[in-house]
Amino acid sequence: MAEVTHEVRLRPVEDQDVEVFFDHQADPIANEMAAVPARDKDQFTAHWAKIRGDDTKIHWTIVADGAVAGNVVSWEQDGQQLLGYWVGRELWGRGIATEAVTQFLTQMRTRPLTAHVVAHNAGSIRVLEKCGFHRDHAQEATAPASDDGIQEYVYVLDALQT
Repeated sequence: MAEVTHEVRLRPVEDQDVEVFFDHQADPIANEMAAVPARDKDQFTAHWAKIRGDDTKIHWTIVADGAVAGNVVSWEQDGQQLLGYWVGRELWGRGIATEAVTQFLTQMRTRPLTAHVVAHNAGSIRVLEKCGFHRDHAQEATAPASDDGIQEYVYVLDALQT
């Protein structure tokens, strides 16, 4: 594991952060890695307005070395508490996502916590495993087949980490 050499912290999402988030999600290489299509500016702005306007959704900006590096979010869907995160591609492989998720988990005490990740996203799989998540083959076996042929793994964090 690479040692984190960046100062990483979480803070509430501010209006100007959404601009940086938009740029991150517009990166075609990042879209391919996450298997998530980019949204246009209006769609993305509306998406984040909905997230920020819903008190049941937890959302933080990841700040690394004083600059916006990405975001971490959690929401309830279909009876599960889900986790998602996004870090700008220029910062991949530097331990920032792992440190941000670790910090998030000390604040977000709901368990189990579930994350979905595409099979080819080795970096995100490493983040989840370093943070104590394990692959849940049983959930994967009961999930409906994907129409797009993209294989997705389900990772779960069962117990509070101390």
